[in-house]
Amino acid sequence: MKKYQFFSSTFIFFLFSVIAFAQQAAPKREFRGVWVATVVNIDWPTKPGLTTQQQKDEFVKLLNEHQREGINAIMFQIRPATDAFYAKSSEPWSQYLNGKQGLAPNPFYDPLQFAIDECHKRGIELHAWFNPYRATFDGNEGNISATHISKLKPEWFFKYDGKKLFNPGLPEVRAYINKIILNVVDNYDIDGVHFDDYFYPYAIKGQIIDDAEAFILYNNGI
Repeated sequence: MKKYQFFSSTFIFFLFSVIAFAQQAAPKREFRGVWVATVVNIDWPTKPGLTTQQQKDEFVKLLNEHQREGINAIMFQIRPATDAFYAKSSEPWSQYLNGKQGLAPNPFYDPLQFAIDECHKRGIELHAWFNPYRATFDGNEGNISATHISKLKPEWFFKYDGKKLFNPGLPEVRAYINKIILNVVDNYDIDGVHFDDYFYPYAIKGQIIDDAEAFILYNNGI
């Protein structure tokens, strides 16, 4: 009996030692992410109108640099101004990709799918970064495609600080944005979804956000 008790005690001690060692040897996995901004060509591509191969080469170089730094997740901005850096979209191609909104890459490729493939080759996650409410980045209406939703549904937007923004008080606006995001979730092997500039704009003295009517109509009793 004493021999059995000794064996049992030794085994339990060994088991707890193994668990303690494993916890020290394998710390909780870290999320080491970086944002890759496409709006006004902040990070990628470095300028609009590069060839398809130049765009791919730039992205691979950027990705390799982040991999060497120990990054394991990329937040890739795919919809900076109600436009698209991906092919499976009902919204126009981004002007920051090829210099003109609505202009597809030539030779054709899907930047988001390319980015996903290159990230996953390196064991890096790719998270799709959306700007859900921002429709235009500046007041230059000449840059907006005729197929842009702000042209097709002007009643969905208000203008503030020279930019057009969706009015999220409207149920049809919320349904539209949900549809856009779920389309990416359903069609691409992304590892996450990130929202940026989902908030209302910072206050500008003397300007009023024209959302009072939507609040009166759809305030859910608040």
